[in-house]
Amino acid sequence: MRDFTDDLREQRARLGEAAVYLKIDEARNRLIELEAEIGRPDLWDDAERAKQVNTDYSNIKGDVDLYDRLTQQLDDSDVLHEMAREVDDESQEPEIEGALTSISAQLDTLEMRSLFTGEHDAADCIVQINAKDGGVDAQDFAEMLLRMYAKWSERRGFDITLNYEMEGAEAGINSAEFTITGRYAYGLMTSERGTHRLVRISPFDNQGRRQTSFAAVQVWPVMDAPNIDVNESDIRMEVFRASGAGGQHINKTSSAVRLIHEPTGLVSASQEERSQLQNRERAMNRLKAMIVAKIEEEHQSELDAIAGKQAQVGWGSQIRSYVMQPYQMVKDLRTEVETSNVSGVFDGDLDDFMIGYLSWRRSESN
Repeated sequence: MRDFTDDLREQRARLGEAAVYLKIDEARNRLIELEAEIGRPDLWDDAERAKQVNTDYSNIKGDVDLYDRLTQQLDDSDVLHEMAREVDDESQEPEIEGALTSISAQLDTLEMRSLFTGEHDAADCIVQINAKDGGVDAQDFAEMLLRMYAKWSERRGFDITLNYEMEGAEAGINSAEFTITGRYAYGLMTSERGTHRLVRISPFDNQGRRQTSFAAVQVWPVMDAPNIDVNESDIRMEVFRASGAGGQHINKTSSAVRLIHEPTGLVSASQEERSQLQNRERAMNRLKAMIVAKIEEEHQSELDAIAGKQAQVGWGSQIRSYVMQPYQMVKDLRTEVETSNVSGVFDGDLDDFMIGYLSWRRSESN
């Protein structure tokens, strides 16, 4: 009878690590609180709050149930192993081995969760794309990125809502803002923050010359009712008619409000509602979240500087190259993750780049 003691011990250690990064003890206490809230008769008086409570309950219960299920599977395998060894029953080896393989595979998937170390990683996110150097090619590239993130969101089962979109003069878009809704949307999308570079034969050049163009991506976490006072005199409001074809996975309407926070230069907009007042309220909530996030980032940068840590690549820094000519390659300049499947990337196959970034981020913070 084969001895599986070391294999069982290894999976037990991994399960112990999972209890830490899943915060199981904290999660069990939070479940009790959420169950009490769900039981309140007035819960649905505030539909948005009720929806959030139910989402939180579902997510946390899923974590606890998975941890408990893995614990039970490992306990059962341990007992079966002990009984089989006592009577030297080799017929039990395939069942024990199969159970350990299944447990290991589930922990492999779960361990990606340990990479989400940021305070807001579990949150939804606000994303802005702006065409930069490269003229009409940059505007076309910006629209390609918008489609790429829509496809990626679809793959993961996330919802994406277009907050506003400004068409380019000839093709593509000058800028766009959208919200991605899904667990760990912000943590995953932090990998996209920065300047993206495209090299290709320009479809807009009659002479078929190679063109390099740039687009910038910024990402913020969505926060519930950010606790910050914004001076109205610091806000400049612009009203405009929304434009752009968008896509079948992006919701849009025709009226829009754009808010510019003059001290920081942060911009947020909304075209989801028909009412200008409602659009302004939506844009203001997102703008407050951006301001809070910016304050937190600046504070963290100050702490990192004091500690002598190297700053991570971020806004304004080139993070990824998409080369279509003279060869095919997408390469992340921080993590060295690369692929020759450029079309796959533009169709939303981004997970390898995102996981690579999260691993790199964790190593940089150690």
